[in-house]
Amino acid sequence: MEKHDQGFMKKQNKLTVFEIIKNHHPISRASIAKRTGMSPTTVSRIVGELTEQGYLLNSEQISAGLGRKSTLLSMVNAAVLSVGVELDRTVMSVGIVDIQGKLVCSGKYSRAPDESPDRTIDRIGEAIEQLTQLQSIDKTRIVGIGVGLPGIVNNEEGIVVFSVQLGWKNVPLAARLKELTGYEIAVDNELKVRALAEHLKGAAVGSRRTALLGFGHGVGSAIILEGDIYRGHMNSAGEIGHTTVDPSGMMCECGKSGCLQTYINIGSLLSEANRIRPMSTIEELFDARRAGEHWAVHLIERALMYMAITINNVVCMYNPDSVILSGELVDKFPEIYEEVEKLYLSRYVWMPLVGSFAFHRSMLDERGVMIGSGLLSQNRFFALE
Repeated sequence: MEKHDQGFMKKQNKLTVFEIIKNHHPISRASIAKRTGMSPTTVSRIVGELTEQGYLLNSEQISAGLGRKSTLLSMVNAAVLSVGVELDRTVMSVGIVDIQGKLVCSGKYSRAPDESPDRTIDRIGEAIEQLTQLQSIDKTRIVGIGVGLPGIVNNEEGIVVFSVQLGWKNVPLAARLKELTGYEIAVDNELKVRALAEHLKGAAVGSRRTALLGFGHGVGSAIILEGDIYRGHMNSAGEIGHTTVDPSGMMCECGKSGCLQTYINIGSLLSEANRIRPMSTIEELFDARRAGEHWAVHLIERALMYMAITINNVVCMYNPDSVILSGELVDKFPEIYEEVEKLYLSRYVWMPLVGSFAFHRSMLDERGVMIGSGLLSQNRFFALE
């Protein structure tokens, strides 16, 4: 037991030092010791191990007082790479992510809505092969693959329990993708990995309690509490799009009627728009609104109202210090963020909580799920190591 405890502590100390260097480099050994409370000897041993593994390099020296020089440590950004994948109904995005959460390269690929899991997995493998060859990437540096997708995911076993948008049920995605590629696989809900990315590298850096809301083909939310993803019992915490707004309302693709997302998501908006005239893209609906067509103005303004109601519900439940608006609707039509902020929040957020949170638009936009998935994979790699 004692040996096990010692080994665990050594691993935790190494992870702590690694995270401090990653987030605060260039940094000296003395500063690391001060931040962690570890002895200089322990810090030097860990730094030596990380340098030997190719993660660190010594940069310039600075004066440490009395003529002594202190060497600063920096990360080798390409020392660890991961693959971040976003799966959506009609699009698959694949990117290579470095240790700082930057996209080294990426590609976007069309996807048939009824594409089978096996075909999608094969195409992920093909995309990785294509990207690594085109960019001359050292595949030995890739430590794993992270996949973010809509739906309920058993993140511990990498099983897609249920995804309405993909039409998947009980798909052992991690096992199949590992069998194909040989890499360790992390699978999670898309909004959870997007929230992780925003927390680590985007709009929520420094936040202690972040709520991210996604509006696109579905509606959902994700919560980061003190740096950790809040998951709930089945990793389904945040599925606010399927809360009931009107039991007699429109049918949702999940089979229930009156779900919140039926008033906001792209499919429902287009379905209602087609009652007026044929329309195949959300861009056409926004064009009709800009042209002043009253029915289009009504549809979109109603959606913005329900977005504000969603924000209020999440704020009342979790009392976050930051709220981030994200998703395809917000990425494609940035004016949504300004309108919700200026015209709707004060109307629909409970008065005691007005002004209690910072309101942001996603900084990482359509890159967020790829970056978050890649970082999730890296986090798992270092935890296992």
